[in-house]
Amino acid sequence: MRITIFIGLAILFAFPGPGFGQPGGNAFQFLETTNSARIAALGGKSVAIADDDLNMPYYNPSLLSPEMNEHLVLNYVDYFAGINYGYASYARYFDSSGTFAAGIHYLNYGSFTAADENGLITGKFRASDYVLNLMYSRKIDSLITAGITLKPIYSSLESYSSVAVAMDIGITYSNPGRLFTASLVLRNAGLQLTTYYPNGEREPLPFDIAVGFSQGLRHAPFRFYFLADHLEKFDLTYVTQQEKKDEIDPFTGKVKKKNNVDVTMDKLMRHIILGTEFYVTNNFVLRFGYNYRRRQEMKIDTKTGMVGFSWGVGFKISKFHFSYGRSAYHLAGSPNYFSISLNLQEFYKKF
Repeated sequence: MRITIFIGLAILFAFPGPGFGQPGGNAFQFLETTNSARIAALGGKSVAIADDDLNMPYYNPSLLSPEMNEHLVLNYVDYFAGINYGYASYARYFDSSGTFAAGIHYLNYGSFTAADENGLITGKFRASDYVLNLMYSRKIDSLITAGITLKPIYSSLESYSSVAVAMDIGITYSNPGRLFTASLVLRNAGLQLTTYYPNGEREPLPFDIAVGFSQGLRHAPFRFYFLADHLEKFDLTYVTQQEKKDEIDPFTGKVKKKNNVDVTMDKLMRHIILGTEFYVTNNFVLRFGYNYRRRQEMKIDTKTGMVGFSWGVGFKISKFHFSYGRSAYHLAGSPNYFSISLNLQEFYKKF
C-alpha cells in the first residue's frame, strides 16, 4: 500500500505545473548548487549512493538510512568572486518510525557597494539565501526505501526578500549483495509564497526529475555512478548570439545543416553525469567525474581545458572522515569543496 501511494505521488509531481520551473531562469537557483566535496568530485550531482554518508540525502531523501543515526556532516565551499556557501546536517533513527534528519544550506554572496541612479555611493548591502531541509525516510521492504524532504526557503537580496517552500520525493532500490543501487527522485517541487517585488508575479523553482544508479565491482576496488537529470525537459541546449552567427555559411548566407544524429546525441548527453570511486585502501579513496552539460555550456572553444571534469579525495583520520573536491567550471577558476563527517556515537564514553 505504501509503495502504491508513493508511486502515485511521484507520477503527480512528474507533470509539473506553473510552480515547477525548467532549468535556468528560475528563482532560488542556488538549490541546484553542489555542497558535498564527494558529490562535487563525482560530477556535481548523484542520487544513488547508498552508504552511511549523510550528505547524500540532500540530493535524494530516500538515501537517508538507519546507518546514519547520530551522524553529523559539515561542508564549506570556496566559490567564485568571494562567494561562499555551506551545509550542515544531523540525523537520528527511531525503531518505531524511521529515520529523521535536519540540515541547513546557506549561500553568502558577500558585501556590495550600494549606489543611486547617479552613481553616488549610498552605503553597503549584503545578499544571501537559506534553505532548511527537514528529511524523513522509511524502509518499505528489505530492498526499497522511500523518503521525503520539506524545504522552507528564504532569500534576501539587498532590500528585497522572498519566501518559498519546496519538496523532494525519492525512492531507492538498494541490493548490497549485488553492490547495486538505483534511485528516482523529484527535487524542488514547490512554489514561491512571497515575491521579491510587492504584487509581483510568482517565479518557478528549479524543478528536477532525476534517475541514477551505482554499481560496485566484487573483485576490484571500483564503484561507478550514472545520473540522468532534468528529465522533465529533453532539450536543455541554448544558442548564444555568436553561435547563431557561426551557423550561417559566409558564402551562401544560409544556415548550415547539422547532422540530426549528432544533434540528438548532444541533447541526450546534456542530461548525463558520470563518476567513479577508486578505493585505494579502506581509509583512502580517489574520485573522478564528468559533467557533459557543464562542459558544453562553460567551455571556450579555442581552449577547452578540463572544463566539465572533476576530481577529489576522501580519507579517514581517527573518528573523522574528510573529503576534498575540485570541479573545473571555467578556465577562470575552479571552486574548492571541503567536507567533514563524524559519527557522534563514537565519542560517547562507555561506563
